[in-house]
Amino acid sequence: MSKLGDLGAKLYRGEVGYDFVGKRFVWYGVSILITITAIVALAVQGLNMGIEFKGGAVFTTPKTAVSVTQATDDAEKASGHQAIVQKLGNGTLRIQISSLDPAQANVVKTKLAADLKVPEAEINADLVGPSWGDQIANKAWTGLGIFMVLVVIYLAIAFEWRMAVAALIALIHDLTITVGVYALVGFEVTPGTVIGLLTILGYSLYDTVVVFDGLKEGSKDITKQTRYTFSEIANRSINGTLVRSINTTVVALLPVGALLFIGGGLLDAGMLNDISLSLFVGLAAGAYSSIFIATPLVVDLKEREPAMKALKKRVLAKRAAAAAKGESPQDEGFEDTDTPQVVAQGRSGRRR
Repeated sequence: MSKLGDLGAKLYRGEVGYDFVGKRFVWYGVSILITITAIVALAVQGLNMGIEFKGGAVFTTPKTAVSVTQATDDAEKASGHQAIVQKLGNGTLRIQISSLDPAQANVVKTKLAADLKVPEAEINADLVGPSWGDQIANKAWTGLGIFMVLVVIYLAIAFEWRMAVAALIALIHDLTITVGVYALVGFEVTPGTVIGLLTILGYSLYDTVVVFDGLKEGSKDITKQTRYTFSEIANRSINGTLVRSINTTVVALLPVGALLFIGGGLLDAGMLNDISLSLFVGLAAGAYSSIFIATPLVVDLKEREPAMKALKKRVLAKRAAAAAKGESPQDEGFEDTDTPQVVAQGRSGRRR
């Protein structure tokens, strides 16, 4: 067995573990700091909205030897607006200029033909109105709202309302960080970005539900025992799924990272950046929030219950009494069959 696999087995059996829940206020502080940075970046720099949202024109030229730098200068002089120029594989240029109306687009097309020394009739111009972008944005917000409501309802039914609230906060956390990164780096926001944002919500939710499922099973009949507090069961659930979460995240990030750093960076396929950045940041943030944010939030909400407070007092009192006698506290009246360690021990015993 590999070292990672051996570690995963030990985490699953409860033989080793990291106190994620006990150090939750550290992770809360880190998340708050990152979130504040994202909000400040969004407020100060704003988002670089694509042509689909602001309106404008996209000009596609015939094959030309003009460089991207020269074409950018020519386009900005002709239009008076910032231009984004990409050289396509067949030698043609894609020139994107925002905030142009049809009359301005015709003038810019004529100037571009003269500056780039290509026939005006062979330049294809596609106009995009800002109202189309507004429709996309409105539908995206509507879809996001419906998704959030359905998530809360499902988790409240499948688990409980505390887990639904924690998952919702984790999703908002992931969205805020991803949007903040876009504001910081200045990448263009396009419909592909919106698709990427909606996609990462499903991934983040999946990772969170995996941990919640382990927590639900591990905390079954928890008040009938005096061995573990709820926070300790929650921490065991996180550790039990930790290697699985890491493996899933790494496998998901590899192809997305290739799109972002190789496709969008080395190969200069800028159109890949709009969706790949949202996926890359969102996947990483989703993995982080499911471990460091969602489950610790459930613990904070759950341990406010009188039953959980009473359980914690009983567990600590038993441990104190056992320590005073120099004994190890024993589990009474509770079959710990729902925790990974005992399940593994049971299987081991059957094999013997």
